[in-house]
Amino acid sequence: MIQNEHDLKTRLLALLGRKDYRPLDQIEIVRELRLKNNERVPLRRMLRELERLGEIARVRKNCYILPGEADLLPGKLSIHQSGFGFLTSETPGRPDIFIAAENTGTAMNGDRVVARIIRDAASRGRKERNRLDEGRVIRILERARDTIVGTLQQSRNFYYVVADDPRFVHNVYVQAPKDRRSQSAATVGDKVVVRLAPWESRHVNPEGEIIEILGRSTDPGVDMLSIIRKYDLPTEFPKSVIEEAERIPTTVDPKMFKAREDLREKFIVTIDPDDARDFDDAIDVEKIGASGWRLGVHIADVSAYVTPGSALDREARRRGNSVYLPDRVIPMLPERLSNGVCSLNPGVDRLTHSVFIEFDKTGRAKHARFAKTVIRSARRLSYKQAYAILKSEPNDQLSERLHGAWELAALLRRKRFEQGSLDLDFPEVKVRVDSNGVPTRLERVENDESHQLVEEFMLAANEAVARELRHRAIPAIYRVHENPDPDKLAEYREFILSFNYKVGDLSKRNEIQRFLASVRGKPEEQALKIGLLKSLKRARYSSQPLGHYGLAKANYLHFTSPIRRYADLVVHRTLAERDSTRRSRIDLSEVDSIAAHISDTERNAAEAEIDAIRVKTLEFFQRQLETRNPEVFRAHIIEVRNYGLLIELPDVLTTGLIHISSLTDDFYVFDAVNRRLIGRQSRKRFTIGQELRVSVVRVDPFKRQIDFALANQTPNSPRRFTRRR
Repeated sequence: MIQNEHDLKTRLLALLGRKDYRPLDQIEIVRELRLKNNERVPLRRMLRELERLGEIARVRKNCYILPGEADLLPGKLSIHQSGFGFLTSETPGRPDIFIAAENTGTAMNGDRVVARIIRDAASRGRKERNRLDEGRVIRILERARDTIVGTLQQSRNFYYVVADDPRFVHNVYVQAPKDRRSQSAATVGDKVVVRLAPWESRHVNPEGEIIEILGRSTDPGVDMLSIIRKYDLPTEFPKSVIEEAERIPTTVDPKMFKAREDLREKFIVTIDPDDARDFDDAIDVEKIGASGWRLGVHIADVSAYVTPGSALDREARRRGNSVYLPDRVIPMLPERLSNGVCSLNPGVDRLTHSVFIEFDKTGRAKHARFAKTVIRSARRLSYKQAYAILKSEPNDQLSERLHGAWELAALLRRKRFEQGSLDLDFPEVKVRVDSNGVPTRLERVENDESHQLVEEFMLAANEAVARELRHRAIPAIYRVHENPDPDKLAEYREFILSFNYKVGDLSKRNEIQRFLASVRGKPEEQALKIGLLKSLKRARYSSQPLGHYGLAKANYLHFTSPIRRYADLVVHRTLAERDSTRRSRIDLSEVDSIAAHISDTERNAAEAEIDAIRVKTLEFFQRQLETRNPEVFRAHIIEVRNYGLLIELPDVLTTGLIHISSLTDDFYVFDAVNRRLIGRQSRKRFTIGQELRVSVVRVDPFKRQIDFALANQTPNSPRRFTRRR
């Protein structure tokens, strides 16, 4: 008799793994394992669960096999806007699988699926070009989402919804639209949320039911509300969470200072964006004569208020992280904590978890110490204020301390790159919006010395904590960035060569560093850096200290942002318990589960933030069109094609196209060899790197594309893209 489910699983997998095994259905498996009647239900439940996890696969006639025995691979599907996709295997180290558009079936972006590796001649030819195995989706294990957000349209005979996500290419048929909650009817042009019905065939449009009417797409706030619904972001905290937060005092009870190191007399400052509302990290740096520095990094001790298993903890774990949209923040913790008692506001007592690191004069960390502390921040600086101080002569305690801190940070930064860290810093674009959420300005934010100062100290603290926990062999959540796939780097090398750069073996870290240095400041730098990022693996959370390739660090985790990242909160608890005789509250299996979950929430948040910025950027340029007097922008040509010029606006970090048809002063011919356009009469040339002055002439919100024209050739009547029907 089977004693428990573990024994049942062991025997089941042993059966499926036998050399003489032939695919069996459920009834045949019962007979083969000689199970009793009361063991059939547990078997059925286990078969479903193992299939969902991808450990077994179901093939024709509902027979079960091990996936590898039939060239089957479970994983997560990522679909490109053009229709094709890539399957990321759940097996560590397994390369991605290319999925052609016609082979995705009814799978959607983010779904967990099973794909069969294709071995035919056509796929082999494509593999030679793509260097990836090719597959076909044969089963959907788990839908990423069962809803879509889109715009309601109507034909002569029926209603349908056009999805906002360009990767969802099918229109969704719906019944006469009505919101189930309010019973009010939607009208054509409304943004709506649709729950999808089971979708079995790619050759038949999916159907669904409108479950929420968000409003007219032009109404204030509807665009961001659409993003929130699209990515299933939480907008409200459960009642139990709010009630628990309300019971936490708004000021720190002096009783909580007990057994904490008192740092309230130290000159400690915070440096954050000018519009930041929560401050979870603070620093102080002291120079120790000519022998080195003492760095203190002080992080909000959220764990003092959010205890494991509490309503606050469960909700923070579910959310995984805060999400930052142009017009709002969706916080991981209620504002009473995130902007209140946990935020390191100046002039008030706050509980912190501190890391003290002593560096010698060469920037080598000699010693690290960790302590529960209480601080009182002396000053709150914005990055702009800190940058202004660093660019002027020191004349008071604040400026002297900040200049001394930059001396250490600059040394650590130089040392980090000498050790192999990759310079993948990007400027960012911040969308400034008014009270109605209307974008008024696109602002380029540089990764200047003020940002670099904070970054280096946070990296140092994260590395010190990771080294401590790994040394003590304590289960923890690490931030890992695994080594890149050689085939992906080979593809990227070909991409570099197309820009006429000379580059060697990119599997050697110093060659990547040399190449990045060679493109610094060039017009194509952004495009080439993005290409490199796409060829590298994505950073994630893991229970194993696998190292961080991009930072060239063997030990790394996230410790410095517990207000906005659940990973950091878990690490705080782990670090606090390292000297405890009690067994850690988190075992390895739970760490694995948390790491996988927050890796997913982080990806979802990042996609939502990028999507939101893109939506607001499109709106900004659409409003430029509507002014009938569009602003003139500086642009660089980053690629030349036979149909036009791909350009980047460096001041607002936006890419777009100047279509060849808009070059009205001559007839231009494409020189493919030298990748340039040449005027037939004037011999005028457009080449990569050339600077232009441009204005917007067309915005396509569905394809997320912006067209520009040369400022002196802008058409008199700018065109607005009409909604596709």
